[in-house]
Amino acid sequence: MAKKKHVPSISPQPNRHSSTIRITGALLAAIMIGGLIAAIVANSGGGGSSVVPQTMLAASSCPAEDGSDAPLLSFTARPTWCLASGFAYTAVFDTTEGEIRVALDVERTPETVNNFAVLTRYGYYDNTSLFRFDPSIAIIQGGSPHTNDWTDPGPGYTIPDEGGMFTSMSDGSLLGPFTYQSGQLVMARSGGPNASSAQFFFTTGPEVSLLDSQGTYLVFGQADEAGLAVLQAMMDLYVVDETSPYGGGPSRSVDINSVTIVATPGD
Repeated sequence: MAKKKHVPSISPQPNRHSSTIRITGALLAAIMIGGLIAAIVANSGGGGSSVVPQTMLAASSCPAEDGSDAPLLSFTARPTWCLASGFAYTAVFDTTEGEIRVALDVERTPETVNNFAVLTRYGYYDNTSLFRFDPSIAIIQGGSPHTNDWTDPGPGYTIPDEGGMFTSMSDGSLLGPFTYQSGQLVMARSGGPNASSAQFFFTTGPEVSLLDSQGTYLVFGQADEAGLAVLQAMMDLYVVDETSPYGGGPSRSVDINSVTIVATPGD
């Protein structure tokens, strides 16, 4: 899942119900991070560093919080704002290896958290596989309900980059503001700006800091200690398999049974 990428600057949008912009073509079969740390070149011109414009897409209505609108896997635009103010949000992953609770970072990455919460409430991640394990960069990738691999077409839209400055470099790459450590929930992406959508990965060890030189994968949550222990036990299942497109994988299937978003009133 993890390739090198770099992206533009985006700060949280005060008006969550952004103006409509037509979505560009079908989502490239990406929203994944391809091989080890091979650089993915973004579409940007030459010259020095410059801020790359971000895309903003409007959307439709919000799903029922109890999941009764599920399942829904394809959309015409990215979600409208569906989170309530004054609440903290936690994603609870029920997996075949145990529960993972992740505190979602609404403050730094509101649009990303909103997108994940809406997809979750539509049942997008239920009964899907964690399909890519890469101990060399300590990541476990999922979020592909159509194909259960990194070629998944995604939900039909992309979301804007956010969380700090994303800069277009003179070599055509993008440089983002994020650094990586164990226990994070992070959006996967293709190479261009504003390229995340639905695929995500968990970080399980210090090797993930190799992605710091890119900094473009949006970190939007942090697992608690018990959840990190589950993730590390998952990674311990890894075995080398030269027939696998990922070079290896878990010795048994590791699946997400369901994901639930829990809203807790703030202080």
